[in-house]
Amino acid sequence: MEKSEGVNINTALVRHLVESQFPQWKDLPVQPVAIGGWDNRTFHLGKHMLVRMPSAEEYSLKVKKEQKWLPILSPLLPLPIPEPLAIGEPAANYPWRWSIYRWIEGETAACGYIADLDNFAISLAQFLIELQSIDTTGGPQEPQSFSQIGVLATYDSETRQAIAVLKNKIDAVAAIDIWEKALETTWQNSPVWVHGDVSSGNLLVQDGKLSAVIDFGGLGIGDPACDLAIAWKFFQKKSREIFRETLPLDAGTWARGRGWALWKALIVAAGLVETNAVEAAQAWHTIDEVIKDFKCRL
Repeated sequence: MEKSEGVNINTALVRHLVESQFPQWKDLPVQPVAIGGWDNRTFHLGKHMLVRMPSAEEYSLKVKKEQKWLPILSPLLPLPIPEPLAIGEPAANYPWRWSIYRWIEGETAACGYIADLDNFAISLAQFLIELQSIDTTGGPQEPQSFSQIGVLATYDSETRQAIAVLKNKIDAVAAIDIWEKALETTWQNSPVWVHGDVSSGNLLVQDGKLSAVIDFGGLGIGDPACDLAIAWKFFQKKSREIFRETLPLDAGTWARGRGWALWKALIVAAGLVETNAVEAAQAWHTIDEVIKDFKCRL
């Protein structure tokens, strides 16, 4: 198990924290999940629960937000989302808050079987429509880490830096054009709820269909463009169009969505941020899809 900011997050640590803070579950087995995340280390707790351990202080700041808002949003959404069961407190050998959730069955869309990608795109779009329609009163607005709730222009300097680094490997002229067109637009309406990290690793599938949406660490209210990056990161040409047609968003929002997808892929491909191997490989695919799609629309 990886060390995170000097903390060795392993099975023994998780078992100790559960035993000391939640003795009612002390006899349940603790095992790491088969495919873990980047922001959190995740462990099975018995058959029906999971433990999420933030891997750095910046990720631990999201724990209380999820604990507060997920129970409020859940009844209003068409698909299951994580259900918080308990919040763990810092201890001598682990400095941050952590969470226990109910386990949701399913495989991630990144590796699970999807029977029909077009229908999957419709289901995800309908989920986002419902999420965006929920009352935002009191909702969190502060961007955190890779949260994409804020203003796209915040990332202008690093995006241009990444394009400069990659200028001999990508169509830099097209990349600049995409980025500048995205910056020309802004969200003119009231803030809406956004997931903040809609990716194939945060979407669960069962029986070939979208069955749940997980990992709401980037949850907040703001510009819905941030939740559109999956159109280029995961969907193909036809399913991308279906996703776009199902969501009632204007051309400017889609331009910013393209900008979000390009920004994240560029900084990963250019090595400006630390990331995992899977995301690094995906970045090149996303850059290619964003540029091809942009040129097709000229």
